Amino acid sequence: METRRLPLDGVRVLDFSRVIAGPTCSMALGDLGADVIKVEHPDRGDDTRDYGLRVGRTETTYFNSMNRNKRSITLDLQREEDRDTARELVRQCDVVVQNFKAGGMAKMGLAYEDLKAIKPDIVYCSITGYASDGMEAQRPGYDIVIQGEAGLMAINGDAHLPPLKFGTAIVDMVTGLYAAQAVLAALFDRQRTGKGRHIEMALFDCGVMITAFYGLDALLTGKDPARCGNNHPSIVPYGVFDAADGPLVIAVGNNAQFGRFCGILGRPELADDERFRTNILRSTNRQALVPILMEEVRQRSQDQLLVQLAEAGIPSGKVLGLLEALTSGRAQEAGLVTVQPHPDAGQTHVLSSPYRVDGERLGVRLPPPQLGAHSREVLEQLLGR
Repeated sequence: METRRLPLDGVRVLDFSRVIAGPTCSMALGDLGADVIKVEHPDRGDDTRDYGLRVGRTETTYFNSMNRNKRSITLDLQREEDRDTARELVRQCDVVVQNFKAGGMAKMGLAYEDLKAIKPDIVYCSITGYASDGMEAQRPGYDIVIQGEAGLMAINGDAHLPPLKFGTAIVDMVTGLYAAQAVLAALFDRQRTGKGRHIEMALFDCGVMITAFYGLDALLTGKDPARCGNNHPSIVPYGVFDAADGPLVIAVGNNAQFGRFCGILGRPELADDERFRTNILRSTNRQALVPILMEEVRQRSQDQLLVQLAEAGIPSGKVLGLLEALTSGRAQEAGLVTVQPHPDAGQTHVLSSPYRVDGERLGVRLPPPQLGAHSREVLEQLLGR
């Protein structure tokens, strides 16, 4: 049987990062086929090995969510001998990912200029909290702090409640994915030029980017947009509605859909009401419209509405609990949840890669590693030790 070739087969990543942003970047590269070697401290490893719920001796649910498709080795970078080993490994790698505070890698002789001297075509990705050439370069970057500073908390949640953080570490995760995109672009460019690149990603920069149209609205109007909770700030009706037996998401994206939605609810006259004929009018007059729609939806069951909405081509779906979503037929059919063998726990759940290539999900080649599980293998394979 022919072995499937993955997009990044032959690319090797030396990953000095920890927690979320850097590991998300390297996991994306690993999902696409790169050989990712995760460098961890011999005693404590990645900080996230101590976050979340324990899985075996050295892993947790938190760690496992960012570290599939990697091999783990342990080096104490405070020791010159281990720093020398790291430099030797760099010679055998294509990419370095690190998220030490600004200047941290330079103190150990592992900054971009240091490693470029021994591997001229290295693609080196630095992830920091703030711009490395700015006045806050030395500040550590924490997702929740940057959610506050970038204005993300101010646009999240209901208007009558205090600002609210996102449920996951959204800034860290998006920064990691932006970083992976940049690494891929640098690798592509290296094929043409033979030269490496130094990529710098800042959490604050990425936090500002994902304010998206909210950010532009604020700049255009000169004031903060109102928080809309589960509703959309500029599309109406578009949000969560309570049916008789539970909540639904209903997303009416245009005027034709609105007319069909009104017909389903037995209120066709609403589509002809001058206050609601266009989306801009519906948004302006949402306080008059939405309560009427909510009352009509409340009188119908989820299943009844879902059938009718699907037939009318109106996007909709049930609001599921997290466990219900992960164990749903939809998630199972897609292969998004896998069960991996574990030397201590027997087995553990690991989320699969979202990437599908040539009609097939790339999946989990390597479960999240125990601390230092591949030290001997990697050093023997790459350095002949």
